[in-house]
Amino acid sequence: MDDEAPENGKPMHITIPTALTLFRILLLPVMVLVFYAPFRGANIAAAAIFIAAAVTDWLDGWVARRYDMGSAFGAFLDPVADKLMVAVTLFLLVQDNHTPLMAVTSAVIVGREISISALREWMAGIGAHATVRVATIGKVKTVMQIVAIVVLLYQHDLESLRPFYLGETLLVIAAVLTIWSGLQYVRAAWPVLRRQR
Repeated sequence: MDDEAPENGKPMHITIPTALTLFRILLLPVMVLVFYAPFRGANIAAAAIFIAAAVTDWLDGWVARRYDMGSAFGAFLDPVADKLMVAVTLFLLVQDNHTPLMAVTSAVIVGREISISALREWMAGIGAHATVRVATIGKVKTVMQIVAIVVLLYQHDLESLRPFYLGETLLVIAAVLTIWSGLQYVRAAWPVLRRQR
């Protein structure tokens, strides 16, 4: 969350939060390559890359708030980076563990992210963005989602199914929290939605 939009043809200034967000996006193709790499420990490396991305997600927001570096561009780029990382990683995991439960759970999570992003963008367009702020349950959902994905990435290439079942269970819990937080967003936005019909 981060920098100044270009004005009068001046180049955009890249602040530390913006650089962290861009770094998170650059980690995405690296994680995909590592995920498919044939070397021993690729699963641990992929999980470590995802953890690094999650840490930069927290860090760029903290730096932006602490040092007053927030901007419209940062507000746009940060959630895009988050959703790209989660969606692409879930696609990798479903391809690697193509069970109906994994597919449905991942579809619920990705579908919710797309739907709520569209809702928030529309609300911002009509000047009612404050109505749909991130709720506590949304933050809990995010933490659960990150833990589940890390466990599933670690499980990749392991012979034991125990970590997979743990990761799958955590992902199902994350999907339930995803639906719950999504309904809270819709509930908060509903009065405005009714007026705009």
